Amino acid sequence: MNKINIVDFKEKGLDVYKDYNENQLKHIYEPKLGLFIAETPNVISRAIDAGYEPESFLLEDKFDNERTRKIYEKFPDVPVFITDHDSLKAFTGYNITMGILSAMKRRKMPEIGELCKNKNRIAVLENISNPTNVGAIVRSAAALGMEAVIMTSDCADPLYRRAVRVSVGTIFQIPWTVASPGNMMKELKKAGFKTVSLALEEDSISIDDLRLKKEEKLAVILGSEGYGLKKETIEQSDFTVIIPMSNKVDSLNVAAASAVAFWELSKKDNCNVDL
Repeated sequence: MNKINIVDFKEKGLDVYKDYNENQLKHIYEPKLGLFIAETPNVISRAIDAGYEPESFLLEDKFDNERTRKIYEKFPDVPVFITDHDSLKAFTGYNITMGILSAMKRRKMPEIGELCKNKNRIAVLENISNPTNVGAIVRSAAALGMEAVIMTSDCADPLYRRAVRVSVGTIFQIPWTVASPGNMMKELKKAGFKTVSLALEEDSISIDDLRLKKEEKLAVILGSEGYGLKKETIEQSDFTVIIPMSNKVDSLNVAAASAVAFWELSKKDNCNVDL
């Protein structure tokens, strides 16, 4: 077991926890794939179960227990750095939830066509820049009937520490990929999906419209927090839908709207509908 009690924070391999921000970690090994930081035993376990490989672990000594040992003992050649709470907080700059971090290797993402195979309901995120919202939407997608998630390249990285934490690790439990905004709609249609944009447009239909339930394959598209979906995305969509509101409220936060949309649009109705 490669256990290292930290006496010198210049120890080789510790720099990834202190000297690099999340974007730098993402690109640290270019042109090869980079790293991300996973936190808490549950999240790290879910990442490992999904096939992500740890490069190292950083552990608070009082959390070196049966639960965390079950995680790191699977990787006897991976360094496990251990120190006390105060040193760990001073070194990383924040309190670590449940006392364990892992620097993990990123994986190659699937192409849209590959991701869409044998799927009927997909969530699509366009230009959602807040990691908290990305994490919350991914969690809703995993819980409420979506079978995969596509994010445009201008979204916040779903493997950023906060996004992963808010998703409670569900980013490792649902297939996902990142796509260029210009290519996304074409690829979705090529895969046989009807596209549904959540947008406050004059020709929008209610989210519980029976026509939506008749569709075999739906891609549900949500836009940025401040500006919504791009005009060209709406124009290329097969449907634009709204969530009916009360009390003169015009919209919901995108994370809240995603939960409503996924719950409603995951339903399918095999009855005949007069269109």
